[in-house]
Amino acid sequence: MTYVIAQPCVDVRDKACVDECPVDCIYEGVRSLYINPNECVDCGACEPVCPVEAIFYEDDLPDEWAWYKDAANDFFAEVGDAGGAAAAGAYDHDSEKVAALPPQK
Repeated sequence: MTYVIAQPCVDVRDKACVDECPVDCIYEGVRSLYINPNECVDCGACEPVCPVEAIFYEDDLPDEWAWYKDAANDFFAEVGDAGGAAAAGAYDHDSEKVAALPPQK
């Protein structure tokens, strides 16, 4: 199990969660942030600091956002496990479904 970043983060990317993550597993795409399920240690430190309440424990994702788990898996299937987001820097893409979303306000 892991934490997942969902819809409220799209086009916001506040990054308070990045600063809080003790294992540096929150990566940046063009429109959203993604938690690497292979690197997350399920500590939950990211969830309470998210100003838009976009972070959910995988089992607690609202039904309409359940696909964000697959979006994260797709994102990391493409970029791989970098072993730390800070060293990897921002990526120039998003998962296909996130990229296809209309601009968020």
